[in-house]
Amino acid sequence: MYLLWPLLFLHVSAQRLTLFDDRLKQPKQEGRVRLVGDLPSSGRVEVYHDGQWGTVCDDGWELAEAQVVCRQLGFPGAISVTTGGQYGEGSGPIWLDDMNCKGSESSLSECSFKGWGVTDCSHKEDAGVVCETGTNITSNRQFSVDNSLGLSHDLGLLFDSGDGCDFRINVRETSEEEELTFCVHKIILMFYPELNITNDSRNLTVNVSQTCHPHVSAFLRYLYTRQIDVSITSAQCLHQLAFIFGVKKLMEDVGRTFTLLLPEDNTFLTQVSMYEYGVRTGDLVLQENVLQYLSWNCEYLISSPVWSTISFHMMDALLQRSDLIVNDEALLLEALERWIQDKGDEISSDQQASLLNHIRFLLIPVDKLYEMQFSSSVLRQNHEKLYLTGLLRGFQFNALPFSKIRNKMDNMSSEYLSRIYTGDEWSVIFNVSTVKYPRYDYNYNRRYGQNNRILTFSTPAHPSALYRKQMVFWQAQVFLSAQECSNYGISCYSFPVARFVANGNQNMYTSTIRYSNRLILSCKNENNVFHVQDFKNSMAVIPNNSSMDLPNPCPDDYSFRFVARPEYI
Repeated sequence: MYLLWPLLFLHVSAQRLTLFDDRLKQPKQEGRVRLVGDLPSSGRVEVYHDGQWGTVCDDGWELAEAQVVCRQLGFPGAISVTTGGQYGEGSGPIWLDDMNCKGSESSLSECSFKGWGVTDCSHKEDAGVVCETGTNITSNRQFSVDNSLGLSHDLGLLFDSGDGCDFRINVRETSEEEELTFCVHKIILMFYPELNITNDSRNLTVNVSQTCHPHVSAFLRYLYTRQIDVSITSAQCLHQLAFIFGVKKLMEDVGRTFTLLLPEDNTFLTQVSMYEYGVRTGDLVLQENVLQYLSWNCEYLISSPVWSTISFHMMDALLQRSDLIVNDEALLLEALERWIQDKGDEISSDQQASLLNHIRFLLIPVDKLYEMQFSSSVLRQNHEKLYLTGLLRGFQFNALPFSKIRNKMDNMSSEYLSRIYTGDEWSVIFNVSTVKYPRYDYNYNRRYGQNNRILTFSTPAHPSALYRKQMVFWQAQVFLSAQECSNYGISCYSFPVARFVANGNQNMYTSTIRYSNRLILSCKNENNVFHVQDFKNSMAVIPNNSSMDLPNPCPDDYSFRFVARPEYI
């Protein structure tokens, strides 16, 4: 059973409340840390220095460093560390690199490191942690949003008591006469100049749906304390209230909870509606979360009835992404052509052309390029010159050394960057039952007297025809214990963990080709993808039931797909 997306229609009369959160002047708190993620107990680690937030490089990032961060934030300790920008790439400076903590420090900045801002890392190496919470998340998945940054809890008590209130907020049901009245303190609201509350202001009227009435009080209390508890049932109302009041930071924080809804609807109706809602409210975080989920589940979206209903701007955003999981690029082109046919006159010629430009003809297998010469598709008929140009560039890419065509592609680099192609020649699957109970077809390791869940397979060195017959042999493996890692001379701190290595012959291509491999976690029965992870130094920590901070719909029954992603450099 899935949750459908109930759209709430709210508006504000009498006064328009505007954005204030991001403009508040907050005191500098040197060395403060925070976690950026969907839950307060896990995420990308960021540290405050020299007036701005920055990230931490994962070089030297181990459990001792995670323990310091988690205790600094008030958690009992750390469960695991994450590397390789698992929680998304940050922005701004990378403040800390080559961390070396004992684990007993009271703050991360007390540990040894290169020096503030001294680093050779990129944001692809941003570090993260998963902290112990001391309690389990309740079945309704409630969690706290805290943007207080030191605001006194006494302000919350002031709101609760109502003592000395001098400003009325009237909350009306949009289609009935029922009205709620809240008495608040004008002086509190005047701390935020963007609210446009003046000495002459006496009241504000807000029209909301009746289903949101129970959540208005908690929202108004947030204006005092900047702290609020959010659950799935309250998230939609709080997001709408944050939108119409202009509280952008809260809107984005609450929007992250919507990711919990993403795996609930296999029809994709919820996800598409959620994205359009994010566009209307200007919530870029919500838009990105939905697009990422749909990119990971692109093949299932393409085969669903919802595919023909998605908007042009959503299609445009999807086709520009490199994290689309599809069998190959030809399948994506076929799906685009079907979408354009279904849309008919709704999509203009210029819009068709702009979408066709997002197809990466260079990465379509050369045998399919040959077949496409003789196709009579709608896109070819409507944009023959553009279509044939794509085919020609595809043939050139397959026939010429990359050094010959690199300079011509500097301004169109995404053209030759692989998406996550899952065709049989590029990927292999482990089922969770195989990991727990190894089958006979996996290599038996006589040296250690145990089955180490190893699977070997080969891929072409690169999709271009020049390298398709030059094979790279891969070894995919899942470790379940520290002893298994130790047997291979590897230190592991969280389990399960995946390893994906080339058996020696990759080195001959290192001057021309690099491999940005991916690990895909899917539900075994329903097949939906709920997480995609980079490999860092050939290793990828697999989120498990205790450390999963994502909306994991199948924590005990999922499969792992190892995907090789070669790219020219």
